[in-house]
Amino acid sequence: MWERILTILRKEFRSVLRDPRMRLVIIGVPLIQTLIFGYAVSLDVRHVKLVVLDRDGTPASRALVARFTGSAYFDAVARTQDEAVARRWIDGAAASAVLQINSGYERNLRGGRPTPVQLVVDGSDSNTARFVVNYATQIAAAANTEFLLAQVQRQAGGRVSAGQVDLQPRAWFNADLESRNYYVPGIIAMLVMLVSLMLTSMAIVREKEAGTIEQIMVTPIRPVEFILGKCAPFAVIGFLNTAMVSAIALLWFGIPFRGSFPLLLLGVALFLLSTLGIGLFISTVSQTQQQAMMMTFFFFFPAMLFSGFIFPIANMPTVIQWLSLLDPLRYMLVVIRGVFLKGVGFDTLWPQFAALTGLGVAVMAFAVGRFHKHLS
Repeated sequence: MWERILTILRKEFRSVLRDPRMRLVIIGVPLIQTLIFGYAVSLDVRHVKLVVLDRDGTPASRALVARFTGSAYFDAVARTQDEAVARRWIDGAAASAVLQINSGYERNLRGGRPTPVQLVVDGSDSNTARFVVNYATQIAAAANTEFLLAQVQRQAGGRVSAGQVDLQPRAWFNADLESRNYYVPGIIAMLVMLVSLMLTSMAIVREKEAGTIEQIMVTPIRPVEFILGKCAPFAVIGFLNTAMVSAIALLWFGIPFRGSFPLLLLGVALFLLSTLGIGLFISTVSQTQQQAMMMTFFFFFPAMLFSGFIFPIANMPTVIQWLSLLDPLRYMLVVIRGVFLKGVGFDTLWPQFAALTGLGVAVMAFAVGRFHKHLS
C-alpha cells in the first residue's frame, strides 16, 4: 500500500516541479502576496491631504489651522479663499478634506457665541472619511477645551486651576497599532487555502484531461491510495508556504512572534484537512482546469470575505455571521494571530482547533465519498 502511495507522491512532485506555472504558484505567489500585503495594504490613515479655506485670517484661526497641520493626520496641500477652487481639489481627488473657517471666527469665539467651523470630507472613501471626521473632532474638542480654560483663567486673573482627565491608552499585542502586524500573519492562512485549493483541484482534473485517470484506476492502486498520494504533496507545500511566509514576516517586516511554532503547524495541518477536501470536491465537479480555476475562486473570495480578514464579522448581517461559522478560514485566522501576536496556547485556542477538526473531517469525508462515487 505505502509503496503505491509513494509512487504516486513522487509522480506528483515531479509533475508539479516540472511545470513552470506550478513553480510560480508555489514560490512566486506567496512571496508576491506577502510583499503586497506587507507594504500596500494598510488601514492606517495618516497625512490626509487638507485644503485650508481661512477667511478670518486672525491669530485664533491660524492657531486652529496649526493644530490640524501640526498633527500627524493632516497635511495642508493648498490654501485658498475661493470655495470653487477648494471644490476642484476635492473633485480631482487631490485632497481628501477642506477646512473652512469663516470670517468673524475669533470675534465670535471671544464673545462667547457659537463659532461653527466646517470640515468638508470626500465621502467616496467611507473608511478614510470616518477616520478623518474622528481625528478632526478630537482636534476641535482639544482646541475648544484649551480656549475655554484660557478664558476662565483670564477672567479670574490667572488664579484658577482646573483638573483634567489624562487618558493614557495602551494597546496590547500591537503597541503601535500597525495594520501590517494584523494583515501579514493572516497571509499564511490565505495562501495555504488558495494554493492547496488550486493545486489539488487542478492536479486531479489534469489527469482527466490527459486521459490518464482511467489508466490509473485499472491498476492495483485503490482510490484511497490515489487520494493520499495526490493530496500529500500539496500538504507538504502548504507547510513550506507557512514556513516561507513566517520567515518573511519575522525577518523582513519584523512582525512579532510570541507563541509556539509547533502549535501553529498543528493549526495548519487541521486547516489543510478542509482546504484539501474542498479542492478534492472541486475536482469532482470540474471537467477542465479552467473550470477548476473558476470554481476555486468562486469559493475562495466569499470565504475570504466571511472570515473577518478584511471586515469585522460582528459588523456583518446575522445570517452572514451564521454562515461564517462554516468557514475554516475564520478559525485559522484566530489561531495565527493568537500565536503570532498574543502568544496564547492550546488552552485558549482549543475552540478553534476543535472547529477546524470538525470541519476538516466532515469536508474530507464528504469529498472522498463523492470522489469514490464519481470514479465508479
